[in-house]
Amino acid sequence: MDGPKNDDIVLMKYKSQMKKVFSEAGVAAVRGRVFRTLKDAKDLIAQVGYPIVAKPDRGVGAVHTYKLHNDAELLAFYDQKPPLDYLIEEFIQGKIFTFDGLTDKNGRPVFYTSHTYNQGIMETVNDDSLIYYYSLREIPPDLEAAGLRVLKAYKIKARFFHFEFFRSAETGEIIALEVNVRPPGGLTTDMFNFANDINIYKEWANVVVHNRFTAQYSRPYHCCYIGRKVNKHYAHSHEEIMAAFGPDIVYHEEISGVFSAALGNYGYLARSPELDQILSIAAFIQKME
Repeated sequence: MDGPKNDDIVLMKYKSQMKKVFSEAGVAAVRGRVFRTLKDAKDLIAQVGYPIVAKPDRGVGAVHTYKLHNDAELLAFYDQKPPLDYLIEEFIQGKIFTFDGLTDKNGRPVFYTSHTYNQGIMETVNDDSLIYYYSLREIPPDLEAAGLRVLKAYKIKARFFHFEFFRSAETGEIIALEVNVRPPGGLTTDMFNFANDINIYKEWANVVVHNRFTAQYSRPYHCCYIGRKVNKHYAHSHEEIMAAFGPDIVYHEEISGVFSAALGNYGYLARSPELDQILSIAAFIQKME
């Protein structure tokens, strides 16, 4: 039967193993290694310097992820870290971009798009701050090329995918972070629909049953997720948001507690052909008193 085998699952679940696939695909990856001793950490720090990021080798959503700035923080983390295999990585100063989509049963990408974030999930969770992210109408060629090479290397068939990359602020290079062979989290699959006026759920069923994707898409809109947390004091009420931007707000709802540390307790989806309009809506919704 088609589908991932045991060896494939290892490459999809463990961040340390993903780096091998990125290398095979010819895509630069965040430098890092599994951290079992202080020497492991010191060897990496000698190459990349502080800060470094420590996160579970197998995990999602920035849970139990830490940014370490010096030897004292490293020692404190080592003494108290959870009993998990941890990966330590260089900290990349840059912007996060995703490469998201769906493949058919032959592994051909029948739909793909990209999103970018105002900040990282790790910072959002650890600093209890607010996130927004939006779809691109045009995918940068180097990001598209890297995403397609990683997709080919993983041989993903009849499945959604969600890849994460950095664009380095220092070099401008696209650097692979991690792979998820699943739909992206939160309301992002709904963003596929609103950004393109399609029904991705119906098309996924078409792929599974008939191996066909019939929708036409051209990314006519940016679609943006904008989160708010209940412990913040905002300048504008929900009613004021809807009065100001109602035609551009295509959906809004309460967010499940399991996602709220990253996405907030309430989320809005806004869309517009104009990026400036999207950024104005996000600023208005998240403006503090």
